[in-house]
Amino acid sequence: MKVAIIGGTGFVGSYIVDALLDAGHEPHVLVRSGSEGKLRRASECKVTKGDLGSPDAVDAVVAGCDAVIYNVGILREFPRDGITFEALQYRGAETAAEAAQRAGIPRFLLMSANGIDSAETPYQTTKLQAEAMIRESGLDYTIFRPSVIFGDPRGTMEFATQLYQDMVRMPMPAVGFHTGLSPAHGEVLMSPVHVRDVADAFVNALADESTIGQSYVLGGPEVVSWPEMLRRIAAAVGKKKLILPMPIGFMKLGAALFDWLSFFPVTRDQLTMLADGNTAEPDALAALIKREPAEFSPENLSYLAG
Repeated sequence: MKVAIIGGTGFVGSYIVDALLDAGHEPHVLVRSGSEGKLRRASECKVTKGDLGSPDAVDAVVAGCDAVIYNVGILREFPRDGITFEALQYRGAETAAEAAQRAGIPRFLLMSANGIDSAETPYQTTKLQAEAMIRESGLDYTIFRPSVIFGDPRGTMEFATQLYQDMVRMPMPAVGFHTGLSPAHGEVLMSPVHVRDVADAFVNALADESTIGQSYVLGGPEVVSWPEMLRRIAAAVGKKKLILPMPIGFMKLGAALFDWLSFFPVTRDQLTMLADGNTAEPDALAALIKREPAEFSPENLSYLAG
């Protein structure tokens, strides 16, 4: 199958490209000028240079394909550079869907995110807008909503690596977020899911007609608290880490002053979503990939030690 993938050079996208190739598919990848070196196994892919701001480039990458995967998302905006939630998470998906319609490609897989239903932030709102758009498009869609994704970032950035760099690696104590006034109230809980499991869910869904018109929440095999995630990351690199509890509300005060600076580790919106939690049952993912999802364990986090 020829599969156009928009968002194939980033963390999750690189694993989706690998999974497509390993399953015998032919990825057609849209690559921004100057990002050619980010595409792994480029010689095995058909590469179209361009970006989402060029409908002609999007038309070119989907031409002749049997399916389209839209896997574009950002964690923070940089409006001066044209990097906004509106442009990339909603308008870009709309551009890709319209290109699929013009090309007569019925199959469309959309990367969304778990924990967005409250629509409290622009990140959540634009993800929901993209979902609503694709449901109304008439395409044979499948939507994926993963919890936080971990795995070897291979030169990019991902959840566990960022926690390691921002909290575990540093000499000061790590911060154990909670939403209540004390750690015993309002634990921050997540269901970390391995990137290879997410990539395999995408690829397995391509040929499975039962996934058409469905949305899947993808979670790992267990619900893990924020302090426990920090402890497992520390164990993966052979460290023990002192973790000091902190209400998310206090951190929001700092973010209100400094989150406009690119070096500040979190934004107010990210803290809002963190407080909402991000948990999921593993059953849907296990059924899609036909195996037990990988655990958020020190063994599966061993890439951090490298």
